[in-house]
Amino acid sequence: MNSTVIMILNIAAFLILAPVVGFFLEGYDRVLSSRLQRRMGPPFLQPVYDLIKLFEKQAIVVNNFETALVLGFTIFTIFSGCLFFAGGDILLVFFAFSLADMFLVLAASSANSPYSSLGSQREFVQMMAYEPMTLLTAIGFYMTCGSFNVSDIINQDMPAIVRTPGVFLGYCFILIIKLRKSPFDLSTSHHAHQEMVKGLTQDIAGNVLGILELGEIYEEIFLMAIVMLFFICKNPISYVVGAVVALIVFFIMIVIDNVFPRVKWNNMLITSWGVTLSLAGSNFLVLTMLKIARI
Repeated sequence: MNSTVIMILNIAAFLILAPVVGFFLEGYDRVLSSRLQRRMGPPFLQPVYDLIKLFEKQAIVVNNFETALVLGFTIFTIFSGCLFFAGGDILLVFFAFSLADMFLVLAASSANSPYSSLGSQREFVQMMAYEPMTLLTAIGFYMTCGSFNVSDIINQDMPAIVRTPGVFLGYCFILIIKLRKSPFDLSTSHHAHQEMVKGLTQDIAGNVLGILELGEIYEEIFLMAIVMLFFICKNPISYVVGAVVALIVFFIMIVIDNVFPRVKWNNMLITSWGVTLSLAGSNFLVLTMLKIARI
């Protein structure tokens, strides 16, 4: 089959299937969280019901600029996922993904509300915490496969995890920050324990909030697809292995979210940078030494 056709099919599959898988993960998150907290909890399809209800509501916005910025967040998040599943440059994918985050920060700060402003500031601090590890993840794939292209990474004889276990663990750690789960849910939270109420999304409501939540669904699937990328190679079984590992990682994050209390922003920075330096740094050191030894 022509490579262009395969690329188009992959993009179409992402656009159609990502919300389906995303709602499954969100429903699983809510049900498991309620069981861990010894509550009955919502039905499994509650995330779907919530999104439909939001899109049926009238848009209530502080200003039109906020709506445009929320749209920018969702569009660039979906664009990042499309570029990734098309087999594009993973470095460019991460740059586009970072731009989507900036749209979200600007949307919150444009509301001129104390809760939203504080949430946007904390979200920016969270970006400072996880962006170094995100960049090192792309570099790790390059050092392993000799290319930034996702299509080249998945066509290797050996999965990237064999040479980059430290990078993988570092990426899984910053996933907790990126998905805004406790103990790093500083800017906003899905649970009712935030002193800022909803913080980052406090002044976003109605169908605009629905657009934002749809973007977060695509974001979640894209981030879990990166987890799978560490395990995918030429062997078709590797896709199954990657999917299983992604589910295990997601399960561990839910448990952590319900067990650990939220930390302060300075502790988050110190911890994330320490993990980045120790895990990814030591992994790169080993790869460099092995490369020198082969020379």
